[in-house]
Amino acid sequence: MLSQFSYQRAASIQEAVEAASRPQARLLAGGTDLLGCLRDRVFEANRLVSLNGLQALKGITPGAGGGLRIGALTTLNEIAENRQVIGGYRVLAQAAAAVGSPQLRNQGTLGGNLCQRPRCSYFRGDFPCRRKGGDTCFAASGDNQLHCIFGGSSCFMVHPSDTAAALVALDAKLNIAGRRGTRVVPAGSFFLLPAASLEKENVLQPGEIITEIVLDPPKPSVRSLYRKVRERGAFDFALAGAAIVLTIAGGNVLNARVVLSGVAPVPWRSAGAEKAIAGKPLSTEVILAAAQAAIQDAAPLAENEYKVPLVRGILEEALAALAA
Repeated sequence: MLSQFSYQRAASIQEAVEAASRPQARLLAGGTDLLGCLRDRVFEANRLVSLNGLQALKGITPGAGGGLRIGALTTLNEIAENRQVIGGYRVLAQAAAAVGSPQLRNQGTLGGNLCQRPRCSYFRGDFPCRRKGGDTCFAASGDNQLHCIFGGSSCFMVHPSDTAAALVALDAKLNIAGRRGTRVVPAGSFFLLPAASLEKENVLQPGEIITEIVLDPPKPSVRSLYRKVRERGAFDFALAGAAIVLTIAGGNVLNARVVLSGVAPVPWRSAGAEKAIAGKPLSTEVILAAAQAAIQDAAPLAENEYKVPLVRGILEEALAALAA
């Protein structure tokens, strides 16, 4: 049962920023994560500030030099079905299409997908875990089949967003509005590891709002894809996934961005895999070496060691598809 709260429909971005800056105020976009958190009492809210009347935060429009600007309130389904996104940023279209169910994709927004809270059963359940102010990470020695194999420390959550990995791979920029004005944050710098913060998963300050996501113009020589493995065929979070963006010319990979999902508290960029690919053709030997390099630093918990060969297999399959 939800606790009582007031509801405010913001008429402008500035009004939303001011209202969301108040204690226990929460921003409401699609609501697919927020309402679940309130129902499960993950946190409390005495005011919900709706962004849905702000048309400036919606839609996909041309950006500078042929890029794209995607409003933070654009639904995941709009992104998955947009011809410009499919044609120039295939990895993002596939990631958006991989989220949840059709109903959730029609309701959920890109900004909300990036900012959703952890899906760890201890965080969502009635446990005083570290991320809720307690002194214990129950996943460290408890049920940890779905937890991280990279980047864990005092918390072993995995970031639940598919689109986050795609945006990091695309080197997207996030425009953020707050009481002190606006700022631009690269997608790769937006998310926070537990070592940096146990209270929040990203760099947003109280009252700050993602207004839009900016994508650079696509290059003709770029190939990309998103590969996701989940327990069920649909309506499930990633056990592991990979967002890959490659620039290929003359048969060689000039630049590689490999970002893993479902295996770390943030979209996990695999420097080892990128180094193994860069400057080389996507031969079978190079693909196998890159997949092996990606798992070198894995530190699985007692019940999630299966994710190590899963990541290797995902990368082998995804890179082979891009080579073809």
